[in-house]
Amino acid sequence: MAGAKDMAVLRVSKLRYWRATDARVVVEAWRRSGEALREFARRYGIHPRRLGRWATELKAPPEPAESEASVRFHPVRLVQQDDGARESGEGEPIEIVLGEGCSVRVPPGFAAQDLERVLAVLVEGARC
Repeated sequence: MAGAKDMAVLRVSKLRYWRATDARVVVEAWRRSGEALREFARRYGIHPRRLGRWATELKAPPEPAESEASVRFHPVRLVQQDDGARESGEGEPIEIVLGEGCSVRVPPGFAAQDLERVLAVLVEGARC
């Protein structure tokens, strides 16, 4: 690939501002090429520092989005319920308020495995 030029890299190299998706195109092409950074950058008219900075930045783990960084857990107090209410499905539902208008309502008599699956999806960053 040292002789031929990648059209996607040429397009991005002409942009004044690169988004992460643009930079990823160039960085991945450079890594696939096997060329030295300066050699690849010179061939496409890209400043070597720009390519090096993006290569370093794209290696770092992404910072959490603001909504993910602001998730906090609050203490929970468990209240004993008599066995008759628990078995019959009577009692009050549990409501977990997540913010941004999202909540999870757990009915009496729920299966703990179901709640674990719901909470696992929420922990993985799914949006409401």
